[in-house]
Amino acid sequence: MSPYLFWIFAALMLGFGAAAVLNRNPVASALSLVVSFLGLSALFFSLNAEFIAVIQILVYAGAVMVLFLFIIMLLDLKAEQRRQVSLPVVLGGAAVAVLFVSQLVLVIRSYTLGAKPFPDVQITNDALNIGNKLFGFYNLPFQVIGVLILVASIGVVVLSKRELK
Repeated sequence: MSPYLFWIFAALMLGFGAAAVLNRNPVASALSLVVSFLGLSALFFSLNAEFIAVIQILVYAGAVMVLFLFIIMLLDLKAEQRRQVSLPVVLGGAAVAVLFVSQLVLVIRSYTLGAKPFPDVQITNDALNIGNKLFGFYNLPFQVIGVLILVASIGVVVLSKRELK
């Protein structure tokens, strides 16, 4: 993978990860987390770890986020109200952040193994072997799980609908 693509996907992942934390709307925060998971999956693809990348999309961006959205819609969470910013809290948070970053820099500088080149990754056909097993021998359970996720997402929409009086 091109280094430019790596930096684009890393920035995408970090940006949407920050948006998931900073966003006041829970649904928008969950969807930002989905995009962050997709960026992480692209980084796994760049490391020739195709199986982990696909599992990242299927399990986390698919099943886990459907569960999160189900809970958000079921509980009817609203956007968080803005609060007044306190100067001591901001200064304390900034001091903790500066201490953390300085400690992180000191640890990274003292780590000598980080300067060595990374060994070549041996490419195996794990994704092909697991895919053949999954879609060959375990095809029915795999399809049942897909239907269950579909039913759960439809259930979220049905249960979260409000009746107008």
